Amino acid sequence: MIFLHDITFGFPAGDLLFNSITLTIPSQSKSALVGSNGMGKSTLLKIMAKETEPLRGNINAEGELFYVPQMFGNFNELTIAQCLKIDKKLNALQNIINGEVDEIYFETLNDDWDIEERCQQALYYWKLENLNVNQKLESLSGGQKTKVFLAGIQINHSEIILLDEPTNHLDLEGRNLLYDFIEKSNATIVMVSHDRTLLNLADTIFELSNQGISSYGGNYDFYAEQKAIENESLQNDIHAKERALKKAKEKECETLERKQKLDARGKGKQEKSGVARIMMNTLRNNAEKNSSKLKAVHAEKINDISGDLRDLRSSVRNLDQMKVNFNDSDLHSGKILISVEDMNFRYHDKNLWKENLNLEIRSGDRIAIKGSNGSGKTTLIKLLLGDLLPSSGSISRSDFNTIYIDQEYSLLDKTATLYEFAQKFNDHTMSESEVKTLLSRFLFGKETWDKKCDVLSGGERLRLLLCGLSISNKAPDMIILDEPTNNLDLQNVEILTNSIKDYHGTLVVISHDGVFLEEIGVLSAVLLEL
Repeated sequence: MIFLHDITFGFPAGDLLFNSITLTIPSQSKSALVGSNGMGKSTLLKIMAKETEPLRGNINAEGELFYVPQMFGNFNELTIAQCLKIDKKLNALQNIINGEVDEIYFETLNDDWDIEERCQQALYYWKLENLNVNQKLESLSGGQKTKVFLAGIQINHSEIILLDEPTNHLDLEGRNLLYDFIEKSNATIVMVSHDRTLLNLADTIFELSNQGISSYGGNYDFYAEQKAIENESLQNDIHAKERALKKAKEKECETLERKQKLDARGKGKQEKSGVARIMMNTLRNNAEKNSSKLKAVHAEKINDISGDLRDLRSSVRNLDQMKVNFNDSDLHSGKILISVEDMNFRYHDKNLWKENLNLEIRSGDRIAIKGSNGSGKTTLIKLLLGDLLPSSGSISRSDFNTIYIDQEYSLLDKTATLYEFAQKFNDHTMSESEVKTLLSRFLFGKETWDKKCDVLSGGERLRLLLCGLSISNKAPDMIILDEPTNNLDLQNVEILTNSIKDYHGTLVVISHDGVFLEEIGVLSAVLLEL
């Protein structure tokens, strides 16, 4: 069980990231933390792992805990054994086997006689049997580093498992191993992830937002259904408030008009009856005071309704207005864009792929490029783009325009401001105000327009690119996406999905996210084998 009470965290000289979070996570449950980027999901997970201290509050975790971080830079100089905190036990066991009888070795080992066997079994499960626990982490790929920490769960008999974006660097085989492990585990598991297949293995979803933390009893699909119901209810509340505001303004006009007519009628009677001027002034002042009071009463009511309406509107997700209005490509459907015959690429005098590639990409195709980590997916993209030449075979390309969006969003000019970059897509058909309106629709307020692109998060970079594509008067004939959902929160994945659904050109995607590929309508795949 994990119990968090009154957890508050903020950065020095900054606003609070979250305030007074109280949460109970039952033993042997599988929970997921979701929420927009910047809400503090990873920070809350680090607090549970006791890697980060909160400003206030208490954490109590019952059982052996193991934390799998999202970033591994701090561990690069350590050996695998040191990362998994088993180096001292392994050293003690080796000394005992060598005949050393010093009591300190037996105390360190603590009767954990099968630790070497567990290491071998865990590394074998995660397809890391060729690794030596004494090699440094920096020698491994991103996927291997993740698998090393996942192996540490089994080696350390962990009862509580905390996972921060564990599928980011895993290929399809690694993801399937993780899904199977999570399904069969009896440990208490808390995960932060945008992988919807993984999130659907959870039995509880905790949503972290500006309002605090909310609990949904079910997997991600259930959570999404509940959010849809909540959003529909929210829209109904907004429409009701809009009607109430309109009615309040109409009532104000009617009341003031009636008051003015009565005052004018009264003034006419008073003048006819010969009321003294001083009395007339007093009556006029009283009428003006009454009118002011009446206006104040209505203004207060209108302001209250307007405030409620602003609060409701601020709670609505802005996904619909961020859809990219792609124009259709000028290419006719079915035109051959790229033709590959018996192509291969050589690294260190060795062919990259087991079999030579034969591939045809036609206008309107939606193709996924799949393969394990290191199978040459990005190399194939560079060959398709003409950035690399094949070592054998041939590749021919017709005349068409392409946008390539890689994992780092390197298409962005990091030295440009947001507004300057957006204007690069403008072929003088949009006015300055229209460009700024589109930036606002993609959640870039005027206070951000002078920011440099290099300070943006992954989700913000994606939104800025999609904004640029909306500004452009011509859709690209082909869009190539390289692991586009990595490092995006679920809202930004949904924004990307909705945009790509409306695109009618040619799409080539590298992705291990099966749900994403299904939702954007990818119908065929190129499987690369080493």
